[in-house]
Amino acid sequence: MLYIENKLQIALAHAIKSLYQVENTEIILQPTRKEFKGSHTFVTFNLSKKLQKNPETTANEIGVFLLENNSDLVEKFEIVKGFLNFTITNKVWLQLFIDAQNDTNLGKNPSKNSRVMVEYPSPNTNKPLHLGHLRNIFLGDSVSRILSADGYEVIKANLVNDRGIHICKSMLAYQKFGHNETPETAQIKGDHLIGKYYVEFEKQLRKQLEPLMQKIENNDFSDFSDEHQIKIKPLVTQINKSKDNLKEQKKYNDAKSDLKQLVQNYTSLMREAQEMLQKWEKNDTLTKALWTKMNGWVYQGFDETYRNLGVSFDKFYYESNTYLLGKDIVEEGLKKNIFYQKEDNSVWIDLVNEKLDHKLVLRGDGTSVYVTQDLGTADLKYKDFNIQKSIYVIGNEQEYHCQVLFKILQKLERPYAQGLHHLSYGMIELPEGRMKSREGNVIDADEMIVEMKDVAEKKCKEFGRIEGLSENEKQNLFNQIGLGALKYFLLKIDPKKKIIFNPEESVEFNGDAAPFIQYNHARTCSIMRKAKELNLLFSAENYQNYTNWHESEQYLLELLLSFPKQITEAAHSYSPSVLAQYSYDIAKSYSKFFTECSIFQAETESAKSFRIALSDFTQKTLEKSLYLLGIESPQKM
Repeated sequence: MLYIENKLQIALAHAIKSLYQVENTEIILQPTRKEFKGSHTFVTFNLSKKLQKNPETTANEIGVFLLENNSDLVEKFEIVKGFLNFTITNKVWLQLFIDAQNDTNLGKNPSKNSRVMVEYPSPNTNKPLHLGHLRNIFLGDSVSRILSADGYEVIKANLVNDRGIHICKSMLAYQKFGHNETPETAQIKGDHLIGKYYVEFEKQLRKQLEPLMQKIENNDFSDFSDEHQIKIKPLVTQINKSKDNLKEQKKYNDAKSDLKQLVQNYTSLMREAQEMLQKWEKNDTLTKALWTKMNGWVYQGFDETYRNLGVSFDKFYYESNTYLLGKDIVEEGLKKNIFYQKEDNSVWIDLVNEKLDHKLVLRGDGTSVYVTQDLGTADLKYKDFNIQKSIYVIGNEQEYHCQVLFKILQKLERPYAQGLHHLSYGMIELPEGRMKSREGNVIDADEMIVEMKDVAEKKCKEFGRIEGLSENEKQNLFNQIGLGALKYFLLKIDPKKKIIFNPEESVEFNGDAAPFIQYNHARTCSIMRKAKELNLLFSAENYQNYTNWHESEQYLLELLLSFPKQITEAAHSYSPSVLAQYSYDIAKSYSKFFTECSIFQAETESAKSFRIALSDFTQKTLEKSLYLLGIESPQKM
């Protein structure tokens, strides 16, 4: 496609210079819209305005010139107002196809000599991975593959959140209620065991919280110290004032949330968790030993899940090693007057002009906040790998945090600051509503893998897709289809959009779903096996004069040849949905071609060879395109 665009741009520049004596005109080509004939469109409005001519007249003059002087390139043209649509000669398309067939770098664009890090999924070690993590993992993995295919050197990094109050909650609950239970004695994965105690902590916390909240509702503050009452009573006043006022619902909700958090921190259980965190930060031997043991169980569980998902990482960072790194950067920022210090010794940055308000970067007691750690980690990543780009795959609820982090690094004039990007994505909800980890109301990632395999098995049996397969082949197929359906469903939607996930809807053999694409890949494999059995040749010399194509042949060929451009578009937008749509379009187009064009009973030997070659190229392109989504391509279905 790029070859055609270059030739067209050169031909158009020559036409414009010859017709109007105008040089150095910017010539931008765009794909012709599907409802019109042609493959490339040149918009003449800007040129016509400069020439003070009617756009349709300008388009016609240029089109006629190209037909008369470049008939080997342009077969015909069509004008839609000021849009000049070109139909390229089949001879050019055929040569591109022959070149692409011989290209050993299919699915790999030229090197950009640039290194990029993609950071995902950054899990907490207080619970197993769940469906929300899966969107993060699949996005990060696919974007890494796409960027690599577009010529970048990619480092896949995982920053594990292995410290903090949320980790101490699980630790404290295990200490109180665990009775020395282990993954072996419980016969469950380590991450599931720890998640069980995170939920147990929240359950026990609610038991302590509810009677206190009830007393407050009855204006009974006797359980609280004078210091706490000073903080609690204004919130209660705000709640009572706002609860029946629709215009003040935000104030009402914020006050309720603040009150719950304040009272929650007053419970004995939360105080114990805070004490445990302080012990951890002071390197208390027993606390650190418990932390090491429990985190070890979680890591084993995570590794198993990652293997089952077919993902891996090049580098692990751990918050327990990085949370103090940003303190030196804070000192640097103070010296450069980028930060300022308040009377309580806390350090802030003024981002009001950037519409980001004032942001705390170091507490008055010298302890780090999240952005402190992230500043230090950003420097560490650059030091480790000298990266030019850094992609943070983080949910959209952290939009503000990323904006603040990136703006601080820009003000600090870090050499990598302009290459920072937040790949923000929307949450996943179930048909019945939002998931909540602390209540145990989530779909576990491991359970989802099993469920998707079961749904795939059920659908395969319904559609009769397993005839002639051995038991091992069947189980492998069910896994490929189930996991492929899950990945495709979560990747085909633009990352910024929310997803409502239903497993049954994702496993479809007709329509916009991975099994339909996988089936058409398996169909091309079947064609190639039959061609091999019949010893049929499909090298270029067997079809080099075949250009009288059926419409479905033409469309499929043009679509296949756009693969490099599709990769670049997906890489530029950090959106696997581009390649998901492309894979589906190929599958649809091949299905139409297969229905409308006989392959082995083709009218001529050259047509037969071309269609086998087209099937072969479809197989290779579909396999590479699905690979970039992290999806396997079954050879039999």
